[in-house]
Amino acid sequence: MEFETVIGLEVHAQLLTDTKIFCGCPTKFGAEPNSQTCPVCLGMPGALPALNKKVVEYAMKAALATGCEIQQTSRFARKNYFYPDLPKGYQISQYELPIALNGHIDIPVDGGHKRIGITRIHMEEDAGKSLHEGIAGASHVDLNRAGTPLIEIVSEPDMRSSDEAVEYLKRLRAILMYLEVCDGNMEEGSFRCDANVSIMPKGETKFGTRAELKNINSFRFVQKAIEYEIKRQKALIMEGGKVVQETRLWDTQKGITVSMRGKEEAHDYRYFPEPDLVPVETGNDWIKKIRKTLPELPSDKVKRFVADYGIPEYDAEVLSVSRALANYYEETARLSGQPKAAGNWIMGDLLRELKLSGIDIDETLIKPAHMSKMIKMIDDGVISGKVIDEVLAENADGVAAYRSGKDKLFGFFVGQAMKKSQGKANPAVLNDLLKKKLAG
Repeated sequence: MEFETVIGLEVHAQLLTDTKIFCGCPTKFGAEPNSQTCPVCLGMPGALPALNKKVVEYAMKAALATGCEIQQTSRFARKNYFYPDLPKGYQISQYELPIALNGHIDIPVDGGHKRIGITRIHMEEDAGKSLHEGIAGASHVDLNRAGTPLIEIVSEPDMRSSDEAVEYLKRLRAILMYLEVCDGNMEEGSFRCDANVSIMPKGETKFGTRAELKNINSFRFVQKAIEYEIKRQKALIMEGGKVVQETRLWDTQKGITVSMRGKEEAHDYRYFPEPDLVPVETGNDWIKKIRKTLPELPSDKVKRFVADYGIPEYDAEVLSVSRALANYYEETARLSGQPKAAGNWIMGDLLRELKLSGIDIDETLIKPAHMSKMIKMIDDGVISGKVIDEVLAENADGVAAYRSGKDKLFGFFVGQAMKKSQGKANPAVLNDLLKKKLAG
């Protein structure tokens, strides 16, 4: 029996505001537990929320960048449930009247593109955090995160594989990072995902019963969790069982999903309008003002890179994965006058070294000016892999000694290479090339 997979994603993105959504407490990550709190985010009786205008503007940016329709009027609602890290006993979110509806993101599929619908984007506050590790016989609660501003981006159930789900997430994350409304840090929980997964017999149109996979903090785990869940549901049905609607957690150690609780429906939360906050009125003038602040988005940048620099679409996709990388590439291409060579060096050697070093593109000491000089020197024959090879061949004993642990010889090799290039080679670039050669 063949099955078709149906996947919808709910993404929570933490907004890069300095203060929380309804109070003036800071949002900085990593502070002492419960040090960034006040009566409002602690849910003290009589404390009243006041909406952070920047949160609304960031939500509008995200909405416009994903093709959503910003609603002229939206309002907050109380989502009622009990959990230790939710001090008020309810979360201020949006329900019937969210900030934005009906958007989309296009992803590459089989040489073409597929449009993934976005049902809605709404604003809400985050809950606190329960702490369990290293605490014997108890759990602690850190409420620093309570009241941190989020937008929830809910997709349509348009994805049919884990690959499509991961591609959608990567593109959504890139958009939010380009907008500078979210830092996209999955490990710290700034960008986290719940996946709704179900299967149905191939050819059917009625969706099967879904399971929700909660708070998965990496693209790799999203893929693994979805693929495991698909196999679990298939096996269950083939054995004569039924999939139940529930929330499941991804166990990273065992590589399985485990049941957490029965999945709630909207009526379980007893939503009602938040009485302490007035409706949000956006208006056309405000929307136009926000639209003017949008940067060139990844999809537009890819098209421009292909048109302006004559590079393949795949290269353009890689080089525009972040604004910092795209800027680095453009500057290198401009200074060197060789956009294809610039792309090859950045995508190959530079990105590999950055990954090995665990640093971002804006932290590297090899700047676009260095990279462009190297490209010109290689083109002019001033410096090449051949020069470096000659130095190593002429000093085979030194190479063996270096590789046995005498790393102080590295300076000697740099000096010899500089001598061969008549002092014209860039030391930073030479260092990079020599390290690769000496590593064998």
